[in-house]
Amino acid sequence: MPQVKANGLSFEYDITGKDGDEPILLIMGLGAQMTLWREPFLEKLAARGYRVIRFDNRDIGLSEKLEALGPPDMAAVLAAYVEGRLAPAPYDLSNMAADAAAILTALGIERAHIVGASMGGMIAQLVAADHPDSTLSLTSIMSTTGNRALPPAKPEAMAVLNTPAPNPNEDMEGYLASSLAAARVIGSPGYPVDEADQRAFAKSNVLRSYYPMGFQRQYAAVLASPDRRPKLATLKVPAMVIHGEDDALVPVEGGKDTAASIPGAELVTIPGMGHDLPPALYDTVIDAIVRVAEGAKQPA
Repeated sequence: MPQVKANGLSFEYDITGKDGDEPILLIMGLGAQMTLWREPFLEKLAARGYRVIRFDNRDIGLSEKLEALGPPDMAAVLAAYVEGRLAPAPYDLSNMAADAAAILTALGIERAHIVGASMGGMIAQLVAADHPDSTLSLTSIMSTTGNRALPPAKPEAMAVLNTPAPNPNEDMEGYLASSLAAARVIGSPGYPVDEADQRAFAKSNVLRSYYPMGFQRQYAAVLASPDRRPKLATLKVPAMVIHGEDDALVPVEGGKDTAASIPGAELVTIPGMGHDLPPALYDTVIDAIVRVAEGAKQPA
């Protein structure tokens, strides 16, 4: 896959679809490689007439790792967050949003539809707010606003987030079992994971890249970023918010708060959906993405 230099870093990316079709930039979530935007999803979205770009965020996958920043002090980060202070972190989500906008510029793309999932939705929100000239529309999936008054993740979901998996270089079977257990906890109760597929997919991803320190720095970035509601109130692009009604990691109230914070945003909540993108819901999610993208073409 190709790489592009943007915002002073190197990013792995690929493109699905025809040259000349309107671009959609997909941004993945915390510690997640771009491969979590799976090929059938890309193909279905491209078949609707879009040129679909995905990339590995900084510090993950095959994009540049910021080794010189060292590990974040997660105890200090979490303590600051609990006390209501912005956490000390090597970078925050606004830096990652600047990455995304710079990638578009480096690829010669003036404006794109911005789509993000989970932490990627937070980043997408900031692309739309901080880089409006790069944004045609916004779709925020299973994400939230940074409003600390919202309900927290369920304890079992937080345990998934905060419990490191075994090192696959030492215990691949333990790593795969941990991945499957996590998918059961945060996944969609209405659309249970295919266990064989989950194990094979987790193995292919960890063989592609294993870099847990990147996860830590990205996690610190989330906790170091302020409430986005004031910025969301300034958005002037068409916006779509998609959220699972059974999301244990980012409860549906996060999606509702996001939609309420963006003028004119549409909210789609999906029964049985948790914190993942089950293949059975690809068409539902893509229909919503395309609806807001088509709306961006209409005269104001």
